[in-house]
Amino acid sequence: MSERMQDVVIAGAGLAGLAAAVALAKDGAQVTLLERRPEVGGRAYSYHHPALAETVDSQHVVLGCCTNLLDLCGQAGTADKVRWYDELMFLEPNGNRSPMKPGLLPAPSHQTMSFLRAPMLSVKDKVRIAMGLMQFLRGYPGDDAESFAAWIKRTKQTDRAVRHFWEPVVWGALNDTFERCSTKYAGKVFHETFLRSPEGGRLGIPAAPLTEFFAPVAELAERYGVRVERKSGLEGLEQRADGSWAVSTGGETLVAPAVVLAFDFRQTSKLLAGLEGKEPEESPFMSAPITTVHLWYDRDVTGMDHAVLLDTRIQWVFAKSRIRGWSKDRGCYLELVISASWAELEMGRQEILASALRELEMFFPKVREAKLLKSSVLKEARATFSVTPGLDRHRPVQATRWPGLYVAGDWTATEWPSTMEGAVRSGRLAAGAVRGDRLRFMSPEVPAAGLMRWLSTQVPPLSVGDRR
Repeated sequence: MSERMQDVVIAGAGLAGLAAAVALAKDGAQVTLLERRPEVGGRAYSYHHPALAETVDSQHVVLGCCTNLLDLCGQAGTADKVRWYDELMFLEPNGNRSPMKPGLLPAPSHQTMSFLRAPMLSVKDKVRIAMGLMQFLRGYPGDDAESFAAWIKRTKQTDRAVRHFWEPVVWGALNDTFERCSTKYAGKVFHETFLRSPEGGRLGIPAAPLTEFFAPVAELAERYGVRVERKSGLEGLEQRADGSWAVSTGGETLVAPAVVLAFDFRQTSKLLAGLEGKEPEESPFMSAPITTVHLWYDRDVTGMDHAVLLDTRIQWVFAKSRIRGWSKDRGCYLELVISASWAELEMGRQEILASALRELEMFFPKVREAKLLKSSVLKEARATFSVTPGLDRHRPVQATRWPGLYVAGDWTATEWPSTMEGAVRSGRLAAGAVRGDRLRFMSPEVPAAGLMRWLSTQVPPLSVGDRR
């Protein structure tokens, strides 16, 4: 088997692997990026559904505070393919609409006026929510021991405040129940998106299928000289006597002083245990599912691009035909998102579809007048990992105990939950670790705005302390 020398070999071309490859190659390293599948992007992917003759994916969104992801997209030239929204619309089955958007007041009060006018909440609900948000005014907890369920009880949140505010935001952002989310990461969501600045809370939606959206990142890597090898996975990993690493791909052996494993926690755990000659231990990481329902109608039925749906199993509706700028003669394409969908994993397609259609009609009566042309149900059993209380102590930094071997992935120590931003951060942190400066390739955070420039004392843990 032939051998080829490289500076760095990266296994896994999800967002973490792509981010690491771009950073290192731009810095002058000779990099090979391996991907077992024919397409890059990892869990952020789309695929052509032959029976439907449509390209489908599970909707991903980006926020203004996702600075590393946005920087990478900007470098790749895909930033103009993100549709930005300043308003988040909450809908109730009774027809009430509660738009949440920034106003003229400075942060942290920029959404105060729309919050006070929101019919989805009573005065009592709003008082409890305001008191709860004040706990995240200066920042979010540094310790992740407390569950958000305990925090909800401790702060005496009302039932309606939970159902119409805390739950849709946390379930939508962290894809899990309060019991399986730490207050640290729930608090981070509210601090960064509702309090710190209007810019940080802006909602961005890719206006192209995910594989198409992220393909330019791989092209950017190749322009920097990265050798992207699709349909070529890591078959074996061995450290040689001189400290270099030999990566078997099936067709050849790549030899490099540095290897980055950009896999999920299961595959990485198995590989690292193999290096020690052991069986992998039971993982402390837990997965959470997302189910999406895809509907194609002969006409527009929503009149809006997206909305949060309250008091239903569907948490969010995206009018992807509107977001992607389809002409009216192409009809309407909706994606309905059900987060933390353990129940749906046990349900059949028709049962999920029937329930979703009933709920959709409650909010958009025009659905009854339109013709449903085709439909699909997509279940992602391992869509995200759960930021369970106490998980931080199990999230490893990117440098392993083996010199020259690094790990990347949203599950590693990034100070972010399971998101595209977390994945990109992990890749850049791994690239920095390869170069001996962990923070070398990190983008700056969105600065606090308004009064939060003095009120917020949150110092991102990745911006201080030991840079190694």
